[in-house]
Amino acid sequence: MSDFKHLTEALGNLDEEEVLRILKDFVASNPSQKEAQKAVEACQDGMNIVGEKFETGEYFVGDLIFAGELLNQAIEILKPVIGSASEKKIGTIVLGTVHGDLHDIGKNIFRNMAEAAGFQVYDLGIDQPVEAFVEKVKEVHPDIVGLSGVLTLALEAMKETIDGLKEAGLRDKVKVIIGGNPVNQEVCEHVGADAWTTNAAEGVKICQGWVK
Repeated sequence: MSDFKHLTEALGNLDEEEVLRILKDFVASNPSQKEAQKAVEACQDGMNIVGEKFETGEYFVGDLIFAGELLNQAIEILKPVIGSASEKKIGTIVLGTVHGDLHDIGKNIFRNMAEAAGFQVYDLGIDQPVEAFVEKVKEVHPDIVGLSGVLTLALEAMKETIDGLKEAGLRDKVKVIIGGNPVNQEVCEHVGADAWTTNAAEGVKICQGWVK
């Protein structure tokens, strides 16, 4: 497929029918792994457009959720032809919503976009205790830990989680990014994280910068 730009635009416009048509035709053309990887990158670029439209107020949370689901469908279609190209992971992320918080929309969008960007993501789920993060970091030795939370009380849970990583001697081995509506630079400094974001696309860019 030479017109990867068309795929990017279709995903950015949330044109599900067109995205799926393009990808099915693409897979039927027996593409190389390199071409398949370009298709994944085109989808990632489309998600960046979605993120930008969300930032400007053109898209809403429901659109982000739909975009995440559409991206999942796209990756599923491409999986058979991505092959070993998809196995070249650029980095590893342990991700989860901190204890006391049950929200997962933002976390799931970030996970989808991070995976499309080439990260191996271990998603612990919602309402995860400090120990869950500590044990997973010990197990998989990630580059990055992502802590998500929407409730104000999640901010202290983030601090407790990062303190737990410190106590386990793991904090200096990973970068920590926090995400969610209440986070800002002040919160980032308070909890001891390396970076913060309220936008999934921006969060993925930060993570990409860390593993280059």
